[in-house]
Amino acid sequence: MMDSSSLPNRPRKAWLAFLLGLFLPGLGQLYNGQINRAAWFMLGSWLFGIPLVGLFAPYLPDDWTAIIMLGSIGLALLIWLISCVDALLQALKRSTYAPASWQGAGTYLFLILLVTVCLFPLLSQQVRKHWIEPFRIPSASMEPALIAGDFIYADKHYNCLGCEPAIQRGDIITFTYPNNRSMGYIKRVIGLPGDQIKIRGQTVTINNKPLTVQSAQQEGSIIVQERYENKQWPVIWKNPRAVLPLADLTVPAGQVFVLGDNRSNSNDSRYFGAVPLADVTGRARQVWFSYNRDVGGLQWARVGLVLH
Repeated sequence: MMDSSSLPNRPRKAWLAFLLGLFLPGLGQLYNGQINRAAWFMLGSWLFGIPLVGLFAPYLPDDWTAIIMLGSIGLALLIWLISCVDALLQALKRSTYAPASWQGAGTYLFLILLVTVCLFPLLSQQVRKHWIEPFRIPSASMEPALIAGDFIYADKHYNCLGCEPAIQRGDIITFTYPNNRSMGYIKRVIGLPGDQIKIRGQTVTINNKPLTVQSAQQEGSIIVQERYENKQWPVIWKNPRAVLPLADLTVPAGQVFVLGDNRSNSNDSRYFGAVPLADVTGRARQVWFSYNRDVGGLQWARVGLVLH
C-alpha cells in the first residue's frame, strides 16, 4: 500500500487556476480537483446564457426580449467571473496537493476543444435555427423602423408547423433572398396569399383598401402612416419623384408580398416578386443594440425598441 506521504506534492497555482477558469467556467475547479463544483459552474454559465433566452424568448412579450437577453448574458458572465475567483481562492488553500492521474494538460486542452469546437457551435446552431437569431441591419431599406447599425433578434419560432401566431400583414420578417439563397433579407409583409396588391405612386392598396392613413412632407421626403386592420406603421418615400415599378397582382398561393419601409430605396417584391412562405425564417421582434458611427455612434434611444 502506498503511503499518502509518498505521493508527489504539486501545490495548485492560483494564477493557473484563474487562467483556466477564463478559458472555460469550471475548468479551474477541475484543476483543483473539485469535480462537483466544476460541474455546477459549467451548468450555471450555460443554462443562464443564450440558451435560456432562446428557450423562453418566443413565449415572452416582445418588449421583454432585450431585457431578458441582457440580464441573462450578464448573469452568465457573473457566474463565469465568480468561477474564476473561486478557482483562484481554492487554489491558494491547496499548498499541499497530490493531483490525480487525469489532472494533466491533455485533459484541460481536450475539454477546451470539446466545448469550443463541438458543443458550443452545435448549441449555437440549434438556438439560431429553432429559437432566436441575431442580425445586424446593414442598410437603410427598412427606415424608419430599422436603421443601418441596428442589432435585432428574430423569433425563429415563427412560420413553423403548429406555431402561433401565423404570418400577418405588417409583420417584419426575415427570409431567404430569392436571387441569392446565401443571403438573408428583412422586409415588411404587405400581402398574404390571395391578396390583390396595387401600387400607384405612394399609394399601396390591398384588396381595394388603401393602406395610407395620413401623409406629410418632411425635408423633401414624404412620411406616410399606413394601417391595415389593427396594425399601423410609418414608411418613408425619400425620393417621391423617382420612377419605381408599378404593381397590380394577386399574391400567389403559398407566398407573401413584401416591401421595405424606405419605399424609394428598397429591393423588395416589386423587383424580385413574392416570397415563398417556405423561405420565411423568422419575425423581427426587438432592437437590442444599435451603433452607427455615421449618425453619432451608439444609439441609446433605440436599445430595447420593440418592432411593429
